[in-house]
Amino acid sequence: MKSDIIKKGIQRVPHRALLKALGLTDEELERPIIGIANSWSELIPGHFHLDKIAEAVKAGVRMAGGTPLEFNTIGICDGIAMGHEGMRAPLISREIIADSIEVMAKAYSFDGMVFICSCDKIEPGMVMGALRVNIPSIFVTGGPMLCGIWKNKRLSLDSSFESIGEYLSGKISEEELKYIEEYACPGVGSCAGMYTANTMACIIEAMGLALPGNGTIPAVDARRLRLAKKSGMKIMELINRDIKPRDIVNELSIRNAIAVDVALGGSTNAILHLMAIANEADVKLDLKTFDEISRITPQIVDMMPAGRVAVEDLDRAGGIPAVMKRLAQRNLINTELITVTGKTVGENIKDAEIMGDIIKSLDNPIRSTGALAILFGNLAPKGAVIKTAGLKRSFFQGEALVFDCEEDGIRAAYEGKIVPGKAIVIRYEGPKGGPGMREMLSLTSMIVGMGLGEEVALLTDGRFSGATRGMMVGHISPEAAEGGPIAILKNGDIIRIDLENRRLDVLIDEEEIKRRLSEWREKEPRFKKGVFYRYSKMVTSASTGAILEGEH
Repeated sequence: MKSDIIKKGIQRVPHRALLKALGLTDEELERPIIGIANSWSELIPGHFHLDKIAEAVKAGVRMAGGTPLEFNTIGICDGIAMGHEGMRAPLISREIIADSIEVMAKAYSFDGMVFICSCDKIEPGMVMGALRVNIPSIFVTGGPMLCGIWKNKRLSLDSSFESIGEYLSGKISEEELKYIEEYACPGVGSCAGMYTANTMACIIEAMGLALPGNGTIPAVDARRLRLAKKSGMKIMELINRDIKPRDIVNELSIRNAIAVDVALGGSTNAILHLMAIANEADVKLDLKTFDEISRITPQIVDMMPAGRVAVEDLDRAGGIPAVMKRLAQRNLINTELITVTGKTVGENIKDAEIMGDIIKSLDNPIRSTGALAILFGNLAPKGAVIKTAGLKRSFFQGEALVFDCEEDGIRAAYEGKIVPGKAIVIRYEGPKGGPGMREMLSLTSMIVGMGLGEEVALLTDGRFSGATRGMMVGHISPEAAEGGPIAILKNGDIIRIDLENRRLDVLIDEEEIKRRLSEWREKEPRFKKGVFYRYSKMVTSASTGAILEGEH
C-alpha cells in the first residue's frame, strides 16, 4: 500500500505514535488510508451540510475496509463575494485548492482519496488536484438547492439579483424586494439553476469521476447521503483495481463533458475550468473545440436561468444518465470510456430512464445547436465566450459605453445611464487586470431586471456567473491589462456582435486600431504584494483557462 511509507517498519515508530494520538488502532493502521478532502465551512450554503456528507462517506469507507482521515480546503461563495472587491478572490482560490490537495496527498501518502465539494471554483480546483496526485479517487458533490416559492412563483438566486433591477425600474415594491430576499434561497445546496456550481457537478459526473446521480440529487434528499456512503465503499474497489483519475479524464471524456454542458445550457465558466482540468491531464484543449461541439449538439433541456427547468426537475427527469443516454442516440458522446463505477459510460446509462418531457428529443430540441459560442474578431483576436441559451437575437450593433471597472458600470446602471442600444464595456477585469477575473452578475442581473437583457450588450475581459443570461460576451482575450484591443475602445465606438458568423468586432479600421494600441500604456497593478499580486504576475489568458505560468 502507498500509505505503508508513513506507517510500516521500525523507522516509523514515531509516525505510528502520532497516528495513534489521533485514536487510531493497530487494526485501522493495517487498512488502506483514505484521504477525505472536504471543503465544508459555515460560510457557503452549498457547503454547510458537507460535514454530514463526509460522515456518510467515512461510514462507507469503513464498511469496505478502509480507514478514512478527513482534512479541509478553503471555499468561497461567489454569490456573497459578488459585486465588490471580494469577487477578485474566487478564481484565485481554485489554484490554492488544487495546491492544498497536492501538498496534503504528498505529505500523507494516501492510498486513495474521496473529494467532497460544492460550488464554483472548489469543484474544478479539487479535480485539478486529483489529476496532479493521480491516485484512486472519487468525487461526491453537495447537490443542488431546492427552488424557493413565494406566491406560487419559483425563485432562485438569480431572482434575488434580478429583483434589484426590477426595483430600480419601478416594477416591484420595496416590500416585494424583501419577500424575494426571504424566499429565494430556502436552504442548503448549490443555487438551484444550471449555474456554475451545478454545471461543474454535472460535468464531473459526465466525465466519469462521480457515481451516477451525483450531479442532480438535491442536497436535502436522503439519496445524497446514500450516494456518499456508496462512494466511500467504491473508493476501495478503485484502489483494488488501480483505477486513477488520469485513466478516466482524457480528451474523449472531456468532450463528453462539453457535450453535456452545451446540451444543458450550462455556465460559460465551464470553459475556463475544463481548459484548466485538461491542462492538468496533459490534454490539449482549444477554445474552438467548444464551438465545434456546440454546433453539432442540440440544447435539449431548458435549464434555469435562461429557461424554467431547475436542477431538481432535471433529477426527476432522469438526471445526467438520461441526458447522456439521449445524446448517445446520435453518437454525440463516447460510451466506451471507463468511469469510477468500474463500468463504461455505456454500461452506466444502459438502464437510464428518460422520464417526462423535460429532456427533449434530438429531433425536437430547445435549440438545434448547443448553448455556447466562441467568438473571434478584431476585438477578440484570441477569442471570447457567450452563452446563447434563451437568446432571442443573434446580432447586435451599438455604441460603446466604456468603464474601467465593474463598480463604475454598476453606478451607471443606478444612475439610469444604461439605455437600449448601448454596448456596455467593462475592462481591466481579466485574470491579470482584475486580478482574478471577476464575475459580473450584479451588473448583468440589474440589466436583465430592468428589462434590457437583449436591448443592450455587455462585453468584458472578466467573466459571468452561471446565473447570467442575455447578450453578454465575456472572456475577451487578450485582456485589457495585456494590451488587448478592448483596452483601446472609446465611448461611441460601434461594436458588432454576429453570433451566426461567430464574430466580435469594433467598426474602426485597422490603422486606427494600430495607432491606438501604440499609444496604450500599461496600468499600475491594483496590488503590490501578497497573493493577488503574485497571481496577477503568474496567471495566463482566459483563452488558456487562466492557468498559472509554468503549468502548461
